[in-house]
Amino acid sequence: MIKKPDRKIILENGSQYLGIGFADQSDKVMEIVFNTSMVGYQEILSDPSYTDQGVVFTYPLIGNYGMADDDYETETPTISALIVREYNPDPSNFRSTATLEDVMLRYGIAGISQVDTRKLTREIRNFGSCKALLTSAETSVEDGLKILENTEVPHDAVSRVSRKKITTYNVDNAKFHIVAIDCGMKQNIVRELNRVGCNVTAVPFDTDSEVIKSLSPDGIFISNGPGNPTDVPEVINTIKSLRGFCPIFGICLGHQIISLAYGAKTYKLKFGHRGGNHPVRNLLTNRVEITSQNHSYSVEKNSLNDTELAVTHINLLDDTVEGVECKKDKVFAVQYHPESAPGPQDSTYLFDKFINLMEESRNA
Repeated sequence: MIKKPDRKIILENGSQYLGIGFADQSDKVMEIVFNTSMVGYQEILSDPSYTDQGVVFTYPLIGNYGMADDDYETETPTISALIVREYNPDPSNFRSTATLEDVMLRYGIAGISQVDTRKLTREIRNFGSCKALLTSAETSVEDGLKILENTEVPHDAVSRVSRKKITTYNVDNAKFHIVAIDCGMKQNIVRELNRVGCNVTAVPFDTDSEVIKSLSPDGIFISNGPGNPTDVPEVINTIKSLRGFCPIFGICLGHQIISLAYGAKTYKLKFGHRGGNHPVRNLLTNRVEITSQNHSYSVEKNSLNDTELAVTHINLLDDTVEGVECKKDKVFAVQYHPESAPGPQDSTYLFDKFINLMEESRNA
């Protein structure tokens, strides 16, 4: 039996898309974005960088391999909604312990299927990422637009997703100790740092630089996270104070924060970069890496001219900055996700680079 559409998405430009609801049925006001990954909906659902966002999947079938206990990026997902063409409620996977809908219901995440995701993605590309309302099919466009107009975009996402207390992740025979500033850190980043022989002490985003120094790190890491980097001046000022203290490595939001700490500027992209198929040229080796990305903001290239940062990586699709480095301070960062969960493994060498910088500092 063909179900009648019972939910709809209303964009702030007045467009509407009908579909069939699943998981949480409450109304959601969110920023609507799209992701071009072919796999990894569990990691996307549990990535804190998607806080307050509704994600349109360009891949048409979602839910077919269920949810596995070992693949979460955070314990408490904070994404608003998933928008899909076809939702599969009957997964086939020996690792699956729950359906996607089960998990979405547990965390109050809304879902809508049978949406024309190709048309919606094209509209986001043309119009740009924007506020959207996921609501009942009975809600009029006029009422929906009033709700969107009267709903403020939150600016406290990092404070909501960052851990509240210091946490340690240790491994046997560790060579180095990393202090990771958690702005919404994916768990696979910790796994990768553990893999290359690092004990990790994860600290809340607003941890003072003197507290970080007192932990005696060999290196400092700044994580990914949601929202506008200028919303977290605490972290920017912390990095200003820590420049030159020890090697520093930043990913995604961490890349933007490091750039701001050196005096560069950031801006919001029209529709962001989200997916596991973005080509990036490494200007140091001239190699092209296929990367996994998830961000709305970018570093303004011209603003780097008056800083001590050099551009090391460039996106081949739109020529945006994908990596920066200050050799003097042993600081480097990339806009994309080298831990790639899921995604291509082209950029895991960056964790080895971090190790080499810490070895140089120790032997200096």
